Amino acid sequence: MQALKTSYNSGMNNQDLLNRSLQSVWHPCTQMKQHETFPLVPIKRGDGVWLYDAEDKKYLDAVSSWWVNLFGHNHPSIKAAIKQQLDSLEHVMLAGFTHEPVVELSEKLGKLTGLGHAFYASDGASATEIALKMSFHYWRNSGKCNKDKFISLQNSYHGETLGALGVTDVAIFKDTYAPLLMQSAQMPSPDFRLAEAGESAESYALRCADALETYVAAHHHQLSAFIIEPLVQCAAGMAMYHPVYLSRAREICTKYAVHLIADEIAVGFGRTGSMFACEQARVGADFICLSKGITGGYLPLSAVLTTDDIYQAFYQDSTVKGFLHSHSYTGNPLACSAALATLAIFESDHIVEKNRDKSAFIYKEMQVLTDLKIQHLRHRGMIFAFDVATQDAQFASKCYQLAMSQGLLLRPIGNVVYFMPPYTISENEINLMISTTLATLRGVV
Repeated sequence: MQALKTSYNSGMNNQDLLNRSLQSVWHPCTQMKQHETFPLVPIKRGDGVWLYDAEDKKYLDAVSSWWVNLFGHNHPSIKAAIKQQLDSLEHVMLAGFTHEPVVELSEKLGKLTGLGHAFYASDGASATEIALKMSFHYWRNSGKCNKDKFISLQNSYHGETLGALGVTDVAIFKDTYAPLLMQSAQMPSPDFRLAEAGESAESYALRCADALETYVAAHHHQLSAFIIEPLVQCAAGMAMYHPVYLSRAREICTKYAVHLIADEIAVGFGRTGSMFACEQARVGADFICLSKGITGGYLPLSAVLTTDDIYQAFYQDSTVKGFLHSHSYTGNPLACSAALATLAIFESDHIVEKNRDKSAFIYKEMQVLTDLKIQHLRHRGMIFAFDVATQDAQFASKCYQLAMSQGLLLRPIGNVVYFMPPYTISENEINLMISTTLATLRGVV
């Protein structure tokens, strides 16, 4: 790794920026002490699938900068939409006011999801908080105050604010804060990797759904909602499961009067091969949480949409029965304009349809990786993953560092290596992504 360190550390201006960052910025999801030996990467610009550092070295962004960048960096039409909006209105509070971008975006999201009013925030965890609070408050407004518990899947991830952590099941994020969190129950994950030998993904999903119904049947009088990441549990190592589980979950929640919250924060906007993952199970949710790719990766924005029935439960004379939740930048016009431009690209360029061919091409090219010690090579739409057979606790860090030294941004989750590239990635860039991954794994495993 010495060559990599030398590259990043050369040049006084570059080193000065790194030192200033370490002295002033607390970086997310990071043990800061690790940057004593592995330096930060100062990025100065992006273009397409590429990020360029302060010395103009480029890195292929195979993870879409934490899964947010859909159409590449520096996309002209998204930039143009933000610039145009900047000339008229940068922000106005949404309490007591409205504006054209937020109305138009809400209408479009309503048509895409089949749900009604949209409530906005700035990030995925906040969307989770909103959905949980709305569900709880709905039952309270409906005279069922005992329905105040939530369930989620084992290994689920729904964000890192306190409410979101309460339904998250990833120990490294949750355990430290356990005394602060509400209690929830976790249902068996339909992740097909957990199936018994000879058991199909569909059969295993149905077995997990039976366990879900057993629990819900016994506890539905206390249950407010079941929150689920449709089709792919991303932070669980891109855990993928059969759509039949979603179908059964919808049936069970309807039968026992429990809300179904679809957390499409990471898997929405084409990532799983359809605009929203729930479409592949032909089910609707009572709430849908959206974020990450909603603005194409340009500005922070999240949204929660729900049914007209749930909205009407808050539409009363009493102020305290309204949904008294707010964020300062709710429905920001610039972010809404970026989201509208993103949705326009989906429509004009037929992205979901084109991605089917691209997905098949990537998965075919990935077969070269089977020469290595890997398991469960898998994909769902434009999400690709495999498990590396290793006991090295430092595998993820070593893989990340070696890939970066070769110009590829990977961010393994434990022993799981995944690709979630921008949809604009070309065949040549795909080949480079996979060949560099192959070389990286040969150097690490």
